Amino acid sequence: MKLVVVGATGLVGSKMIEILTEQNLSVSELIPVASAKSVGKEVSFQGQKWPVCSLEDALEKRPHFALFSAGASVSLWWAPRFAQIGCTVIDNSSAWRMEPNVPLVVPEVNQHTVTPAHRIIANPNCSTIQMVMALYPLHRRYGINRIVVSTYQSVSGSGQKGVDQLLFERSPSFDPNAASVRPTAYPHPIDLNLIPQIDQFLESGYTKEEMKMVNETRKILEDNTIAISPTTVRVPVAGCHSESVNVSFHNPIDMEEVDSLLRRFPGIVVESLPHYPMPLTCVGKDEVFVGRIRCDPSAANALNMWIVADNLRKGAATNAVQILKQLVSNRG
Repeated sequence: MKLVVVGATGLVGSKMIEILTEQNLSVSELIPVASAKSVGKEVSFQGQKWPVCSLEDALEKRPHFALFSAGASVSLWWAPRFAQIGCTVIDNSSAWRMEPNVPLVVPEVNQHTVTPAHRIIANPNCSTIQMVMALYPLHRRYGINRIVVSTYQSVSGSGQKGVDQLLFERSPSFDPNAASVRPTAYPHPIDLNLIPQIDQFLESGYTKEEMKMVNETRKILEDNTIAISPTTVRVPVAGCHSESVNVSFHNPIDMEEVDSLLRRFPGIVVESLPHYPMPLTCVGKDEVFVGRIRCDPSAANALNMWIVADNLRKGAATNAVQILKQLVSNRG
């Protein structure tokens, strides 16, 4: 199997290669791709060094599969070109997620939407993935009516530039009032701060990130009637996204059954009081962690839950590799 990883030197791309190694996927040739300044460098994988090449060179190698994590503009231009030569692209950007003929996949939830004819498959947004993982088994049983979600998203969700800004601001020499050149992933300081804006604002007052959660959740759960009200917030945490979710259902819920449904669902770990998930305890793990599950006394058929997941792993790289493994398995 010839496998391309586009964005191989970035946070998500390098995490994809790490997880490919952990999963011991049989790859005959790894083709790492990165920006022009990285071409010629080497990436370690399964005991070998693989030279970083350009997209043009990767295309000429006629790979079987490609994992893309290099932004929407790169994916919009290059994914169809790889698809035209018979390569199956799993894209981590927002470029293809809402295209009607492109599956938007969380394997535990809707792998059935992928057919052998699909040459481009979209990886959902990190905050969407962990939420639908926790909500899908409940939706299947009770039918979701409305979701109100507030996210607490780590700086690694902005890539290396977000991590760099947080680390820079935490250095002893940082002066927030100085005019010195410093990383600017965000419009405001992030250390000792919260920024209630992820991506650009729309005319509605919601951000693009918030509307991703609305539109992607409906597509993955195959239900456009679900009402969703999100607020996405960037927090000074290095890794893992957290979410406070209030969800109401069409049908009466049983809290003991809710607990059982979540515990039995693959990829979910339920933590019971006095324990609860936190970024510090969930970082580096592939599962989605759920805690603080409690009945909402203010609304009928409603509950609250707290969801935490590593946004670089299940929120991006692990989910993409899971899709790849299923494709390889299906093709024998």
